[in-house]
This record gives sequence, structure tokens and C-alpha cells, in this order.
Amino acid sequence: MNASLIPPARNRAVVRRLTALSAVGLLTVLTGCAGTAGPAGPASAPDGGPVSGGILDVSISAEPGCLDGHGISATQQQFLGRLIYDNVVTLDENGDIAPYLAESWDVSEDGRTYTFHLRQGVTFSDGSPWNAEVLGQNFEHMRDPATKSPLAAAYIAPYVDGTVLDEYTFEAHLAYPYTPFLYTLAQSWLGMNSGKAIAESPETLCQEPIGTGPFTVADYQPGQSISYAKREGYGWAPEWLEGDGEAYLDGVEVTLVSEPVIRHQSLVSGQYDLTENLAPQNAAAVQADPGFTYENLPRTGSPYVLSFNLSRAPFDDLAVRQAFAAAVDTEAVTESLGFGTYTPIDGFLSKESKYYDPSVEGVLTHDPERADQLLDDAGWTGRDDEGFRTKDGERLTVEVPTVESSTPSPLLVQLQGEARKVGFDLRIIQLPQAQLTELRYAGDYDALAGVWHTNTTDVLFIRYHSSEITGERIGQNSSYVNDPGLDGLLSTAREADDGPEAEEAYSKAQHRLLEIVPGVPLYENPSQFAYANTVHDVTVDTSHPVPVLTYAWKAE
Repeated sequence: MNASLIPPARNRAVVRRLTALSAVGLLTVLTGCAGTAGPAGPASAPDGGPVSGGILDVSISAEPGCLDGHGISATQQQFLGRLIYDNVVTLDENGDIAPYLAESWDVSEDGRTYTFHLRQGVTFSDGSPWNAEVLGQNFEHMRDPATKSPLAAAYIAPYVDGTVLDEYTFEAHLAYPYTPFLYTLAQSWLGMNSGKAIAESPETLCQEPIGTGPFTVADYQPGQSISYAKREGYGWAPEWLEGDGEAYLDGVEVTLVSEPVIRHQSLVSGQYDLTENLAPQNAAAVQADPGFTYENLPRTGSPYVLSFNLSRAPFDDLAVRQAFAAAVDTEAVTESLGFGTYTPIDGFLSKESKYYDPSVEGVLTHDPERADQLLDDAGWTGRDDEGFRTKDGERLTVEVPTVESSTPSPLLVQLQGEARKVGFDLRIIQLPQAQLTELRYAGDYDALAGVWHTNTTDVLFIRYHSSEITGERIGQNSSYVNDPGLDGLLSTAREADDGPEAEEAYSKAQHRLLEIVPGVPLYENPSQFAYANTVHDVTVDTSHPVPVLTYAWKAE
């Protein structure tokens, strides 16, 4: 069975920056090169080899609040998870499924049984072994209600149960053919936890996760910092990393620096070696500095979208949804927020995703006159003394909750201004993260702004199939779309082999979403990071366009 829902080559290729610039080097930031990595290890420095030792200092814009990838959906897990976890499979430099903790696998003719032949000799940092029983424990941990998984449980939802055939052979049984299964298992959120910890103390995994990866968590101060130490004896990295054995770095020190201007200043001043989320307003300055490498890589999956809650007023009315979408000048918003580094989009699937259909473009356009007419036709013809539209004495109000901050979300402020022009009163509600999460899972909001990155086009199922509305399991259909026609298309695409049938179903699904209008697509979801050129062999992940530090090293 062919299961190849993969992103385009330009996004999934390994991007290895092998800069060897000195402190007084005059080469441009993207051209410095120190050679090519060979099968025995990373590229060599000019003096003959990588330097072992040292701590890499990293700043991040937010921390996930929990380090157990199975229990979170935080973007930062894409980067942080690669430090401590390994996966059953990986994507290689061409975006194809390749061995990792599983050496090989077989898929039954009906696509419902996956038999994994696991790598031997792998251990977790607590000394416990990796084997077939542990793989089964991880599947159960992902979908255990106590884990409260907002992501991993959804990605393995078709999994029914498994059978341990022998110590290193595991048979997974699915309810139906699920083509994206192996691709989801390659993602950072689905890294493998210690079976011993799952059995004996699963409640400790958020604070003290135990994986098989190149580093271990030495200290975690939620809301402040995470200290990682090199894992002694590591030696099972995937082939595309072109390395062998333990990490070169002694550790990685990750510090939360929420203010963008401080992240930039502390990077260029040398306080940090790498920042995982460089603010777009600082991109030009970093690009112009020969001492740094800057990356701006699009993520596959869902672009940034203001998602409407279709289960309640005012967005239970299609005309109101269409009017809001027509009111927003997406290009102006994108330019204002991204300083030329963001790419506007008018569909519900990233252009980098396989099966993106360019014929969706130009349907959702900025047209304030149409927005006014749609609202008039929907009965919102009155105006109050502040100029907002009214119907039956009620103001056309949209409440959008967001995490509390010293300043409101720039995106929501921009959308607030755009919507006001046609009479919407968009109210930004700032809340503590815990309360925001509670509202999100209860569906108690009018709209939410967010993204959803995944390495398969099955993101459309995760975001818009009715089975993904939160119920017994946390779902990511935050728009509460419940459309039988769309459900059928997404199920067909999920079960189909790679090829014309999947392509047709995904194309029709993308067009159906334009008819439903579950939100306003805004811009592609970028991964923007930068690091000093004293750091070598920073690799870009093949499932997520984020830095991988397994064989990175520092040359002061």
C-alpha cells in the first residue's frame, strides 16, 4: 500500500547550513560553507573536525507548559521534542518514510494492519528498553483520556489495538485504511516515551519526560527555562542526519524570552546562540548581518486562519461569515504584520502541502461593498451611535479570546480595524492560558485565531471533519463544521492510496470549504529562526521546518 501524503521537495529537503565564518568574516550570511557531511558524521570545521563540548543557549517565544509531546499541541514541541524523543519512523531528505526506531514495516493488502519490526539495542534514558510492548504502551498513552491529548490522540484515532508478536515485532490494527498513519508517527508530538514511566508514573512525564533521544531534561522551570544534557551512549539517529553516536554539545539551555525585541537584541548581542521564533520586523536586520543565518520556511498544513464558530451566532449564518471574509484586506494585514516575510493566502490549505489546488485562489477576495450587501441581506441593517451594525436591537458583536499579554495581539487589532469598516464589533478578550484552553474545549467563543501544522494533507480532516469536534476526545475542529458532504470527501481522501482518487477528493474538499467559509485564511504559517554562525551543522527537520541540534556544535 502506497502511503505518500508528502510535502513538496522544496519544503521538506534537509537544509544544512555549514557556515564557517570567523568573527571578522566578510562573507554574506547565506553563503559561508565548510564542506559536506559524510556518512560517519557532520561536516568538518576548517581545522579538521567538529568541536565537542559547550552549551548552546537558545531563546524561545513561548514554552509548552508540558514536555510530554502526547499531551500537548504546542508549536514549540516541533523543536523541543527533537532534543529528547525519537520516533517510530522518520521522513528522509526526499520526504519519504524511512527507518528510525522501526527498522522496517509491512502493510496488509487492505491497509488496516501495520507490522513494525523494531530496532534492537535502543534504551530510554531511565535505562528501560525499547521494544514491541513499549510501542503498544505509547499508543495507549496517546489515547488515554488522562493524557488529555489535543493532537496525538487525533492522529492515531483509527488505531484499534495491537499485538506483540515477539519482543521486537508489533502488529497495529486500524479500523479502516489510514494512509497518513506513518507520516503522523514521524512527527515530533508522537515521539516515544519510556514504557516504564508510562506504567509506573505517567503523571511525571510533563515535568520529567523520558525518551531515547540525544539529550535528556536536566531541569525544567515552567514559564522560565529548560536545561537539557547530552545523553551518554546515544547512537541511533536517523540516516538523514548523517551523524553517528552521541551529540557534540554538552547541553542546550532554553530560556523563555516572550518579547520579540528582546529576543532579537539578546541574539545579536551574543547572549543567545539561536532563537527559535525571530520576529518578522527583525528579519531584515539579521539577514544583513554576516554573523548570522536566518531562515524563513513555510510549514505545511493549515495556514493562519481566523476560525469562526459555526455552532452559534453570529457565524451560524453563512452570509455573516461571507461578509466578514469579504471585509478583510488579507494582503494589507499580512504586509503590516509580516514586514514582507509573510505570504498571504486565500484557501484553507498551505500551498506547500501535497494536493494543494491552485484553482481555489481568487474566491475569497477583499470586497467591502459585497460585505455591506451581505450584511444588509442578512438583516443587519441598523447602526448604533458608534457605527456598529444592529439587528433587533442587538449589536453585531464577535468575541475573540486570546492569551493575556502586555499588548493585544497585533493580528487581532488589525482584524478589529478591518471588520469595523463594515460594522462588526470585534472584541479582543485576553485571558490566562488555562482559562483560554477551557473556553476552547468548551466551544465558548465566537472566533479563534490560529494555525495547524502537520506533514500530511490530512490536516483538512483534523481541522474540519465532524468527528474532530471536541467530545469524549479533544478535537481540533474548532470551527464546529458539521457537513456530511465534506466528511465524505475527507474520509475518502484519508483512506485512498496516493494518487488520482486522493487528489480529486482533496481538491473537492478545498472547494467545499470555500463554500462553507469556516473562517478567514490569512497567511502561510512560517518557521522563522536565526542563529550565530559560530554554530555549525544546524539541520532543518524533515517533518517540521525547525532546527535540529543532534549534531550541531559551537566554534567560539
